[in-house]
Amino acid sequence: MYDLIVIGGGAAGFFTAIQLAERRSDAKILILEKSNKVLAKVKVSGGGRCNVTHACFIPSDMIDHYPRGNKELLGPFHRFLCGDMMAWLSEQGVETKIEEDGRVFPVSDSSESIIACFMKLCTKYNIEIQMHCGLEGLVHQQEAWTISSTQGTYQAKSIMLSTGSTPSVWKLMAGMGYEIVEPVPSLFTFNIKSKLLEELQGLSMPQAIVQILGTDFSASGPLLITHWGLSGPAILKLSSWAARDLHQLDYEFTIQIDWLGMDVEELRNTLEDQKKNAGKRTVKKHPLFGMPRRLWESFCYEAILREDNYGSMTSVQIDALIKTLSASTFEVKGKSTFKEEFVTCGGIERKQIDFKSMQSKIHPGLYMAGEVLDIDAITGGFNFQAAWTEAFIAAEDIAGKD
Repeated sequence: MYDLIVIGGGAAGFFTAIQLAERRSDAKILILEKSNKVLAKVKVSGGGRCNVTHACFIPSDMIDHYPRGNKELLGPFHRFLCGDMMAWLSEQGVETKIEEDGRVFPVSDSSESIIACFMKLCTKYNIEIQMHCGLEGLVHQQEAWTISSTQGTYQAKSIMLSTGSTPSVWKLMAGMGYEIVEPVPSLFTFNIKSKLLEELQGLSMPQAIVQILGTDFSASGPLLITHWGLSGPAILKLSSWAARDLHQLDYEFTIQIDWLGMDVEELRNTLEDQKKNAGKRTVKKHPLFGMPRRLWESFCYEAILREDNYGSMTSVQIDALIKTLSASTFEVKGKSTFKEEFVTCGGIERKQIDFKSMQSKIHPGLYMAGEVLDIDAITGGFNFQAAWTEAFIAAEDIAGKD
């Protein structure tokens, strides 16, 4: 009989186990993982650097980054937030740093620092880990849980369900009376074929504004041109907030981009100033606004500026260049997701969870955290912080039981 069995060896599951062990060093804890590796998303997050959280220290500000689950997370974030996670990691000897955009990484710039920390604590507290162990069934009898798995049967007083986006688990939970909100992709890039963007992959703009035409959805931030279209924080944020609407559109829609995020009159004044004071310069050879030269040349071509100099620009050409800079439109035909960092919106309906304890309102002793719930965030460390916070609260509640 275990005090706690964690089903799913990801961020939320491991942190629940460790937090309980810190409170009750005598607790008998087991982590079950269906694959041959644990903490897979921790390993690949942030390009292998592990974007462990985000430097947002006010709960009411923090919840603004969650398209789904913001109201429910407000109370939990008052109990355990980014600063608490950074302080906890520091106590374990893992120092973190805050980057310019607010993302938090280990000073080592390696996810292995986080993984090694977690594994060391599992060893310290005798937390057992069973790999290749998939969930097959859950039964609650006489204040204990029986877990059927591909490796046999286990019993526990409490269960933490932290299986991520796993359809088979959602199906199992639906059979136990849980409402499942249809899961759809949440963080993805946009597939676009456009002559304007051809052979410009790798180029980026630091503060673009992207809007989905015909909707109220828009997002700002760095924008990256890729082989398949557009990516970067602005696109990922937009995909997160508009996830359900874009699913309904079958991922075919039109976006408009303001590449610079500048006032149109400011653009016009700058171009008119160049026409007056730098008239002999060839437009395409002298980029403005800090724009990469190849991208600027592509925009000049779009505005019918070939070998023209600034002095000879017509009002039609100026208008065309301003429109390209501030209101380019692109047809999106599909999406691309990264399997390792795949995030969904959807999962177990939030109203069936008590967010003061992360315990199921249907089954006592059954806790849930992470992507198994209908909670998700934009990119930047926010999904991890939700997992850390939910795990902390669950462990605190489990520790308070006899």
